[in-house]
Amino acid sequence: MDDRVAGALSPPDDWPAHPDLSLALNRMGSFDWDLDTGLMHMDRTALDVFDLTPDEYDDRPASLSPRVPTDEAQRLDGMVSHALKSGRTNYGAYFRIQRRDGTLRWTHTQGFVRRDGTGRPRRIIGIVRDATQELADSTARRELDEDRRQRTSLVEGATAALAHARTVKDVIAVLKNSQGLAHLGATSLVMGLLESGRIHLVADGPEGAYVPGTRYTRVDEQYPMSEVVRTLSPRFIESAEDFAASYPILWPNISHLGITSAAYMPLIAQARPIGALGLLYRDKGGFTADERNLLMALGTSIAQSLQRAMLYEQEHDLAEGLQQAMLPRRIPSVPGAQVAVRYRSARLGRDIGGDWYDLIPLPGGRVGAVIGDVQGHDTHAAAVMGQLRIVLRAYAAEGHSPATVMARASVFLHELDTDRFATCTYAEADLTTGVVQLVRAGHVDPVVRDVDGSCRRVVSEGGLPLGLSAEFGRLEYPVSTVELDPGQTMILFTDGLVELPGSDLDEGMQRLTALVANGPQDLQKLADQLCDAVDGRGGQDDVAVLLLRRRAAHAPQPGGRLQQHVAQNDPEALSSSRHMIRAAVRAWGAKDRADEIELAADELITNALMHTDGGAVVTIRVLAGTERRLRVDVEDRSSALPRRRDAGEDGVSGRGLMLVDRLADVWGVESRGSGKCVWCEFLIPTR
Repeated sequence: MDDRVAGALSPPDDWPAHPDLSLALNRMGSFDWDLDTGLMHMDRTALDVFDLTPDEYDDRPASLSPRVPTDEAQRLDGMVSHALKSGRTNYGAYFRIQRRDGTLRWTHTQGFVRRDGTGRPRRIIGIVRDATQELADSTARRELDEDRRQRTSLVEGATAALAHARTVKDVIAVLKNSQGLAHLGATSLVMGLLESGRIHLVADGPEGAYVPGTRYTRVDEQYPMSEVVRTLSPRFIESAEDFAASYPILWPNISHLGITSAAYMPLIAQARPIGALGLLYRDKGGFTADERNLLMALGTSIAQSLQRAMLYEQEHDLAEGLQQAMLPRRIPSVPGAQVAVRYRSARLGRDIGGDWYDLIPLPGGRVGAVIGDVQGHDTHAAAVMGQLRIVLRAYAAEGHSPATVMARASVFLHELDTDRFATCTYAEADLTTGVVQLVRAGHVDPVVRDVDGSCRRVVSEGGLPLGLSAEFGRLEYPVSTVELDPGQTMILFTDGLVELPGSDLDEGMQRLTALVANGPQDLQKLADQLCDAVDGRGGQDDVAVLLLRRRAAHAPQPGGRLQQHVAQNDPEALSSSRHMIRAAVRAWGAKDRADEIELAADELITNALMHTDGGAVVTIRVLAGTERRLRVDVEDRSSALPRRRDAGEDGVSGRGLMLVDRLADVWGVESRGSGKCVWCEFLIPTR
């Protein structure tokens, strides 16, 4: 036994004492396959069967791939897998190998499955031997080989391959690459599809075979594909003379190809023609009955696959157009931010899903960033996505707080009469202060990349997905506050960016943060790299990505001004305004008076909401002058002026303006055209 092989995998205790002597006399090689490690020991005789030297084999079955054709390898893998899963103790099969000189030889293998006490398969012990002469001497084997080569390899093999074809190009590629033409002896194929009474040539045979003017032909013209579409019957052309006499228009243009016969089959699906297939032959005359039956069966299988592909392409085109119309046509420029967006559909553009992104400019230097994913990968998902994107944008533009935007979007989706739900993240960023209010509806957490390149996951409390929260009456969406410093980047994305079969979400997030940390500084290049990484691992889901970077030049400046609309009867409105005020106070160097300013502003906003019929507009700004002052304005639509009154010892109201008077350095009321403004000012330290 080879020392290298023994070192890689020691034979088991029950291995024959002298395998080379006991089996080699009958030209049989032996193997022992350890299913736990995946290593398979093969003796020298077995390697000779595969025409391999010991240094060409590393005890891994993949090392045999140069000698085993792909279709044979797939058949063997399926047979072994079936034996392991079905509980069988043995299997056997004839298969072909390709030797070093390119010749094909028949081989036979017999395997015995060893299982442990629980029935789990642990090893396969077996033999391989050259069976070429055995089959050559057997007429029955030759007939079996012929039947398998034609019917199984062509019809069943082609049907199995065509089951995965999703477009017309896929169908043509399968036919050209499945070796079916070589097994039939055909030189090439031509194919046409019936479109509006004309036949569109989609596969035009060998190089130099295309005849100008035949890309589109009428069904009533004298061409073989036109004939089989008209008659719905196959046409077998048995000689060059038959071809020339039957189709005098076509033959002079292809006579130089050396075609001696051809077979044209109508492609019929659901009792109507959808096109025609032609197989062209050299050095062949006539067709046997078996060959004709085989070709007609092949035509039936191809027709069914083509119909599926055509329907898929029609739905794909419709959905793609719908999706492109629903996604933003352009991303607006946002003062104080750099933005990059990407959308990658599943399988490199062949699937349509419900992933989307959006960027919504808001008053007061704020911006809303949305990322979401509607359940499903079809036209309906794309349609729901488009409607949901529009209502989210509308609710945000109306000035609602992030939690209210999410809750109303959930109610909308629930009332849309669809069984789809959606996950979503909405981030409202104030680019002046860097405060980001984050709301998640069953979506993955975003990540933030720091200026130094390090990347972290932003863990935030979330609510139920849109649609489900309304159905179960759980519309409360917690708001998380994140501070985005100048130069930092927030990355919002759908789960297709981090999901990978066989790994959990945490592993995917770790891969993402490492990728972002090592990625380029340029935002557009980073977005491209994220999508390229998904393509590289064969991602099967849609991916939407939105990157938002706060510009360093947009940090708060003296004289800055922030403004926010606070809607009435909105429980999140006060919380949202508090976040804005707290962030502005900190950013403008008034941290020591933060509590006083926030409390006074809160009292003014509460008075406006309680004692007027509409909402309020809160403005906070720094007044430059000899003394640096921070001013809070609360505007409402009522012309009635507020008055300070004594609440009494047991009063629960009436203390609002008294608090403002005590906390603020100065306050007052100004009449406005459609209402009034109550304001207060605070002295703050000089920068």
